[in-house]
Amino acid sequence: MRESTGLDAFVHPALFYANQYEYLAGTVPFIRAGLAAGEPVMVAVPEENLDHIRGALGADAADVQLHDMGVAGRNPGRILPGVLLAFADAHPDSPVRIVGEPVWAGRTADEYPACAQHEALINAVFTGRRATILCPYDSGRLDRDWLDDAYRTHPTVRTATAAWDSPYYADPLVVADGFNLPLPPPPEHAETVVIEFHTLWALRRLVTAQALAAGLEPDRVSDLTLAVNELAANTVEHGGATGTLAVWTEGSQLICQLSDTGHITEPLAGRIPATPDQDGGRGLVLVNELCDLVRVHTRPGATSIRVHMHR
Repeated sequence: MRESTGLDAFVHPALFYANQYEYLAGTVPFIRAGLAAGEPVMVAVPEENLDHIRGALGADAADVQLHDMGVAGRNPGRILPGVLLAFADAHPDSPVRIVGEPVWAGRTADEYPACAQHEALINAVFTGRRATILCPYDSGRLDRDWLDDAYRTHPTVRTATAAWDSPYYADPLVVADGFNLPLPPPPEHAETVVIEFHTLWALRRLVTAQALAAGLEPDRVSDLTLAVNELAANTVEHGGATGTLAVWTEGSQLICQLSDTGHITEPLAGRIPATPDQDGGRGLVLVNELCDLVRVHTRPGATSIRVHMHR
């Protein structure tokens, strides 16, 4: 398997590792090769692995843009616009090299479908770009199905000592749509309100009150209220003019689900930032930026969007 040389187009390998040694053996030479080639390099991985890479790089870490993926990519829908594309777009005249680890053992079953969609959609978004994005997968701790999915979302696969083409790589839009899964119904105790133009004020008041009661900090209360209001406004404008909002607490998080009769037909909705001259297309990107998790299920005549905010 070739690494990016500055002349190649997009390269997107999965790196399977079983321990810290294999992790560093697979990532650090990849990073150093990018630095030696004069490529801008970014690392966005969970905090523990970030510390390992930073220590292994030593002084060279100062030349690498480092992000804790547990913060920057807590919501998988935020990673493409806010992390990967932001870095690539900041270096339009150069190939870029990225280590991105969106799937780790601490991810929940609720988060994973959005992670898998993200990994598939990278291939659609970065096609034709001069970029190499290496995605580590912990083969010792991740669910077997998640490892199998890595073969479907990455054209190539490697370990610290070998590399090969994935025999199961598939059309990224088809794979992403396979994770367009129905959401469980809200619990019976959820507070609900009908979404209509004249009820938007009541919706905002409900979300704010529930968020404060759930113990969210004031800035996160504002973020959640803004996100839900944006989705509700989209319902009024594009989703059949009416819908429902359900709000409830679950463990340490507040969850809001908006449902209407619209249909999101753009598979990259919310995953790429709108251009300055684009009419619309900013709402779901904003929601992804503000919330800790965004899950979407859409089909003709019905769309549900569920947003999570943690205390």
